[in-house]
Amino acid sequence: MQSTYTAPRYAYRPAGDAGAHHAVIVVGGGMVGLTVALDLAQRGQRVVVLDDDDTVSVGSRAICFAKRTLEIYGRLGLGRKALAKGVTWHVGKVFFQDRPIYEFDLLPEMGHEYPAFVNLQQYYIEQWLVEACVATGFVDIRWRSRVVGVLNHAGGATIEVETPDGRHMLHADWLLACDGARSFVRDSLGLPFVGKVFRDRFLIADVVMKADFPAERWFWFDPPFHRGGSVLLHRQADDVYRIDFQLGWDADPEAEKEPGRVAARVREMLGPDRPFELEWVSVYTFRCRRMEQFRHGRTLFLGDAAHQVSPFGARGGNGGVQDADNLAWKLAAVLDGTAPEALLDSYDTERVPAADENILNSARSTDFITPKSDAARAYRDAVLELAEHHAFARPLVNSGRLSRPAVLRDSVLNTPDAEPWDGGVLPGAPAIDAPLADGWLLGALRHDFAALVFGDAGDVPQGVRPVRIGMGAIDAVRRYAAHSGTVVLIRPDQHVAARWRGVDAAAIAAARDRALGLGA
Repeated sequence: MQSTYTAPRYAYRPAGDAGAHHAVIVVGGGMVGLTVALDLAQRGQRVVVLDDDDTVSVGSRAICFAKRTLEIYGRLGLGRKALAKGVTWHVGKVFFQDRPIYEFDLLPEMGHEYPAFVNLQQYYIEQWLVEACVATGFVDIRWRSRVVGVLNHAGGATIEVETPDGRHMLHADWLLACDGARSFVRDSLGLPFVGKVFRDRFLIADVVMKADFPAERWFWFDPPFHRGGSVLLHRQADDVYRIDFQLGWDADPEAEKEPGRVAARVREMLGPDRPFELEWVSVYTFRCRRMEQFRHGRTLFLGDAAHQVSPFGARGGNGGVQDADNLAWKLAAVLDGTAPEALLDSYDTERVPAADENILNSARSTDFITPKSDAARAYRDAVLELAEHHAFARPLVNSGRLSRPAVLRDSVLNTPDAEPWDGGVLPGAPAIDAPLADGWLLGALRHDFAALVFGDAGDVPQGVRPVRIGMGAIDAVRRYAAHSGTVVLIRPDQHVAARWRGVDAAAIAAARDRALGLGA
């Protein structure tokens, strides 16, 4: 059915290393697995990726890449590709029945390299990730290699792999499970996946058409073309539009995917005179759940293997990429001996609360979109009526609270402020971009610890790279509430570790060590 993209087919190559030992093995060559592999490779670590398929994902799947995810891919060298190919947007509009209710702007200020969101089919990101991984020379992607057995032990994991040449065993110091919501690794280790399944079904239809719709997110409650349900429209690259139709719990998934039935729904929405083609169709059920812990000895879980949310809000793929961003620098530091293994406990303590935040917002969105009682529906409809004319009601409308980066306020890796601050970026928050004379602030941050040094300030300690910012960089000064002499320590994943009103080399070194798990 897919007509706008030809998926690459990657060759199977016999590994020839049965029984071999590897430092890092990633199970799952999807977006999250490839992201963490590329991040590790760019930090000088060798990685083996096992994937049971020989191509990228089918269908658009994750399409809404949030600003923070784009910044992560910017650090990995793929951000500008996504920006050039994808559809940039920042305005969302909400409709109730036959009329618009209100609109919102997700990035009202200028002065950022990346926009609020870029819509782009997941298969493009995966193809670029494969190419980037191969280009490093540090990632060995093994296609048509299905993991059929996992034994977790104190020194790592033993993995049984099924290939076209038969089965063999591999050994890993560290096993990263990125094998999706139906994770074989999770199931084989008998680890629970707890949460809630919502009694509703949604139809995804990727539609190819020429249309003059603006690059905006449109969400309808109870529209005339789909009475009693909700509908979401997103524009993607290649004139592909994502349409989500709420079906109800009693809908037959197989019957609803029948092309004639899908086309009739789309035609009812678009009108009889607009030509279109169906690109991809799927039916899904909302699930909000997670593992109790993401680290189990030397096996760590990322993305949908660790947590799952409903699609509204774009929290699944973005959350998985942020898992990779959080874990890669820590694992690399452990592997190269600059941090103790205990640092990896902070992957759990930082990303579990982030997953909980995503699940909470996703569950609230789902409850609002799919009310389960007459009272809940009456409340929702009253909120929508009020929102048309009264701004106070608009925050109560929940058509999918869109993905926001996790703020790691309570992380043990943070060094608390030693003095009062009025504004700025607090420890645990991701660094905020700003234009500099020679580029972008986040572009000046690499894969290491860096210190933003504002104005007249002295030297920072060895092992921390200074990024000097003049006081004429007005946006940067304002966003960081900086004075001349202000120093902000940034972790390798671009989260703020600590900040001071003046340079104290010993304090900066201590904060860096704390962020590496070397002391509190």
